[in-house]
Amino acid sequence: MVEILKSRNPFVDLVQVAFIVTDAHSKILYANRYTKRLFGYGREEIEGQRIRTLFLEEDLTYFLPNIIYLSLYKNGFEGEALLRQKNGTKVFTHLYTTTFKEGGEVFISFSFQEIQRLKKLERERMEMERWASLGMMVEEIAHQVRNPIVTIGGYSQRLLKAFSPPPKGKSYLHQILKEAKRLETMIQRLEEYVLFPKPAFRRERIEKVVETVLQTASEEAAEKGVFFNLETKVPEGRGDFFIDRGLMAKALLHILENSMEAVTQIPMGKKGSVVKVSLFGDGGNIGISISDRGEGVPRKNLDRIFEPFFSTRPNRVGLGLTFVKRVVEEQGGSIRVESRLKKGTTITLIFAKDRRRMLRREKLSPEGARTDDN
Repeated sequence: MVEILKSRNPFVDLVQVAFIVTDAHSKILYANRYTKRLFGYGREEIEGQRIRTLFLEEDLTYFLPNIIYLSLYKNGFEGEALLRQKNGTKVFTHLYTTTFKEGGEVFISFSFQEIQRLKKLERERMEMERWASLGMMVEEIAHQVRNPIVTIGGYSQRLLKAFSPPPKGKSYLHQILKEAKRLETMIQRLEEYVLFPKPAFRRERIEKVVETVLQTASEEAAEKGVFFNLETKVPEGRGDFFIDRGLMAKALLHILENSMEAVTQIPMGKKGSVVKVSLFGDGGNIGISISDRGEGVPRKNLDRIFEPFFSTRPNRVGLGLTFVKRVVEEQGGSIRVESRLKKGTTITLIFAKDRRRMLRREKLSPEGARTDDN
């Protein structure tokens, strides 16, 4: 039996579970590759030892003998077990045992799966379900709330046009319009963040993506007296990377909006009215850096700027940078923020030029290259 398992080694090693076979006396006859990953023992180290090697000293009197008994004479054992790794570290596992016969001999199979990994998979599943449920709820809320908001805004506009209210009444109507617009923006941001589409990756030129975004934002920038300064340090022909262009454009627009608002808080006519956008290449990475000389972010708030609904400005929803972070991480990138109060802020996004695994983008051996060329 052991010879059969060893001959089928590649197949058993694909299983993401530590799989061990012992004889009826619990002597280990076979261990798959994942056993080393979970317990730290190589196959040659653990084969020939007793299964007791993996159990804690206090469990050798009752717990392990009971598992062996249930395996040999009942329907096996299934449950949680605190075991020990080669280095002495304790590991919490889900253990399943069963017996089988081969050539007149009885064998016991032990399958160990790390509880932490199971919990991670369960958390991921629950997170997906939570987002799906939240998405449905947000869609329904947006549908129910958007119509009244539009109605409030529309009638306020009509009142301003149809009548000549006194200054105080006019200020009230303008305030209603402002708050209605704010509510509408909040709903849009919620939908944008919760109803997040699955990225569709394509090879894009970083210069083209950024130039298109700057062109989109240029009208708003001109109204605010802000100018963009684009600087590229990417070598010619080396600015390609794999991204979802639509999501990346939205993320960059959020950052630019923040920068424009930051620089408009300082007196016009100074250098602060310029937002600098830099493109750079660093080995296998490519980056986008957006800098302003605006009001900056207090150090105590730097760790919170990506939190949903966190904003130091009362008129902001606080979901823009949350969305940016999610876009960047979903596309395998990283984001870094540097800011000093009254000095300005720099946000840098870094992405791998090629997200594909090496196996998909280059040949690993000269032999493979010759075979493909012939």
